[in-house]
Amino acid sequence: MGGKRMDEARGDDGHAEKNAVRDGADIPDPDAKTKPAPDPDPAPGHEPAPGHEPAPAPDPAPTPSTPPGSPFRPRKRRILRLLAALLALLLLPLLTAETALRINYTGDPAPGTRTRHRDALWLGHAWVDGRKTDGDVRALARRLRETGIRDLYVHSGPLEHDGTLPPSAYKKARWFTAAVHRELPGVRVQAWLGDVLATETPDGLRLERAATRTAILASTRAVLDAGFQGAHFDLEPLHSGDRNYLALLDDLRDLTHARGAVLSVAAHQIDPLPAFHSFWGTTTGHPKWWSQAFFGQVARRVDQIAVMSYDTMQPSQSLYGGYVAQQTSLALEVTPEGTDLLMGLPFYHENRFGHWAHAETVPAAVRGVRLGLSRTDAGRARFGVALYVDFAATEADWRAYRDGWAATPPAAS
Repeated sequence: MGGKRMDEARGDDGHAEKNAVRDGADIPDPDAKTKPAPDPDPAPGHEPAPGHEPAPAPDPAPTPSTPPGSPFRPRKRRILRLLAALLALLLLPLLTAETALRINYTGDPAPGTRTRHRDALWLGHAWVDGRKTDGDVRALARRLRETGIRDLYVHSGPLEHDGTLPPSAYKKARWFTAAVHRELPGVRVQAWLGDVLATETPDGLRLERAATRTAILASTRAVLDAGFQGAHFDLEPLHSGDRNYLALLDDLRDLTHARGAVLSVAAHQIDPLPAFHSFWGTTTGHPKWWSQAFFGQVARRVDQIAVMSYDTMQPSQSLYGGYVAQQTSLALEVTPEGTDLLMGLPFYHENRFGHWAHAETVPAAVRGVRLGLSRTDAGRARFGVALYVDFAATEADWRAYRDGWAATPPAAS
């Protein structure tokens, strides 16, 4: 509480003195000491005895030297000490985790931890809405030759909130798939479908509704009929443990496999600390991560799972690279051998909360992927990286991907 407010509560605001002057009253001097009243004159015939002095008046009570409000100071110090202790308890685990990530970025990747020719690239909507031409496809083919890219996830949505998908969203799909197969034989084109889920806001797609899941199946049949060789789903924010999502994947797997097509998903990151998604969800309302167990449940239901290993909130390249190494190891531990595991590379440059372009770089991500692969399953065949996204990529991004991952170094003589 401020001193002015405390004075006002006591009434020491000067108004009493001003009123006294206005009314003509004498103003007492607050600093004047109380003086003893003079002895009255002795009655006639009653002179004081010689040498007798009147008793001195007692001294006034000493003025307190502690300023007003001082009783609150010890309490304030205790509160500050308590807050400092709580802050230390919160920061200590964070500092410990960040130190571990920095250490995780040290060392050398194992020889041979490079492309297995199962990489993927997310493509923007312009490839299927009529904005791109045959010349653009030829340029894309030149870019992708001599890399490890096998799958293209071309944006063909988004889904409507009821799970339907208008054909106008992918009207040039058949042209694009045919052009890719002509220029890049062996590269598959998948329809990238997604929508915002109504898990944290009132609006969005609701997987708990059976009618919505049925509509998503119908939309998947439609894109396969249009020439796509697979369906790639990116539904966010998808909370860990969502049983309706697992049920949808079961139905989608049956559908795609019956058509000889591929089912793939974009996956959230895995808890960097046990049950971290629960803590984060409680404190922020957005449980960003999945448990490792739920990640494994998803991976067992699909042909490909691509971790969105970006937007990590890490402030430096070394911490980001260490985080990617950790995510790679966590994902490898629970992804079945028969499922392609892809780690996302940030081919975009933004500066906002959760993503700093100077920290989340392609070189740091590639090194992190190789370190995690080296430590966990260096010989795994069904593994790759996924590049997000074509329209935001720079030449430096492509060069870092080629040099750090796609290029096969010459054999030692």
